[in-house]
Amino acid sequence: MKNHYGICYNSEISGYLSIIEKLKNLLNLFNAKYSIYSVEELSPECDFVFVIGGDGTILKTARFYSKLNIPVFGINLGHLGFLSQTSDLGLEKALEKIMNDNYEIENRTMLECGDYTALNDFVIKGVESSRATNFSLEIDDKFVCEYFADGIIISTPTGSTAYGMAAGGPVLYPDADVLEIVPICPHTFSARPIIVPSGAKIKIKGQKYCISADGQEVFESGEDIIINKSKYNAKLVLLSDNDFYSVLRNKLHWSFKPVKEDRK
Repeated sequence: MKNHYGICYNSEISGYLSIIEKLKNLLNLFNAKYSIYSVEELSPECDFVFVIGGDGTILKTARFYSKLNIPVFGINLGHLGFLSQTSDLGLEKALEKIMNDNYEIENRTMLECGDYTALNDFVIKGVESSRATNFSLEIDDKFVCEYFADGIIISTPTGSTAYGMAAGGPVLYPDADVLEIVPICPHTFSARPIIVPSGAKIKIKGQKYCISADGQEVFESGEDIIINKSKYNAKLVLLSDNDFYSVLRNKLHWSFKPVKEDRK
């Protein structure tokens, strides 16, 4: 059991108040100390954080607490909830496991670009986002190729099931020591995603670009863009019955047989 629990919520997602009350009642049963924070006003005064919201809320919270070495546990109120470990229905069982230290903390690779960090990905596009742009790619100061595309995604294994997958990139196991580079709608069939070691220095050269970190923080760069593995890791709390492959099956509906059509 930890000393001080944080309860982080996203007020823009309906249903958060009932989850807070339920979580408070459960924590009170264990005489646990806790504080409640909005995702807009996160506090370092805790050593374990419950995050109520969707994947976007978890991403923002995990980035903040990664620098403090504090683990986060996601309670899903969003749509997909790929990073969360439970919902309202499973909260009581999940909390019992957590209070009995029956969980794991998984260190997730993060990226850095200047002063910004990302748990999922950095997405790079031209300043005029409605037009295709040229992206000159270098890895470890070696020229690789030029993409003429709508954008380019530099993704961690965690982010491989997000925008990278939607753009045609592969699904990576969360603790794989690699990064993926995925062009968005490239204007040539020969352009393909690339998997590189996590320690690689990725550079995009060419012109002025617009960059987003986890789809949440947006900034512009008029110089070469350099993306490296961050020295910080996001610490996600995982329950033993929520392994990565079961999450793929349940969240992405893998392995379900097609429904036979009734031709009557």
